[in-house]
Amino acid sequence: MVDWVRLELDVEAFDDAAFERYPRRAREAGIDFATLADLGDTADHRRAVYELNKTCSADIPERGEFFSYEEYLAQRIEVPTFDPAGIVLAIRDEAWIGMSATSLRSPEVAFSEMTGVLAPYRGQGLSLALKVPAIRFVRAAGRRRLVAFHHPRNASAIAMNRRLGFVGQGGSAAD
Repeated sequence: MVDWVRLELDVEAFDDAAFERYPRRAREAGIDFATLADLGDTADHRRAVYELNKTCSADIPERGEFFSYEEYLAQRIEVPTFDPAGIVLAIRDEAWIGMSATSLRSPEVAFSEMTGVLAPYRGQGLSLALKVPAIRFVRAAGRRRLVAFHHPRNASAIAMNRRLGFVGQGGSAAD
């Protein structure tokens, strides 16, 4: 059994300005950002989010088989915690190359479902660039904390979130 790393961010204390350079650099490199709400929460877009999430999740250590599309819809989309504004997409030449999906779990807490970037676009700060509007979404939704769980061998995701100010918290993935 994996002892997942639980990280938490105080959204109210997050300093947007300290990280604005990441989305700005991405835009200068021809990458745009939009939410699923901006683009339209359609069946085709849901399928595209699923495919992007599936591809990005393949690199998570010990991830195992990804959900079927029907399971994904039932567990991530067709649930009360879903908001299409919580899915931020990185787009280059109309192709979706990265995502950050966040769900609203309680009146106080949001959950970072997935932040991932396709392999050819990694190492450019896109994960950080995606998390900035995701954190703004959480703040605008009135949540105070953003929680993320990571496999302990997913060092790059852990480091990225720590860089943003996430700190370790007690508890398990079942919390």
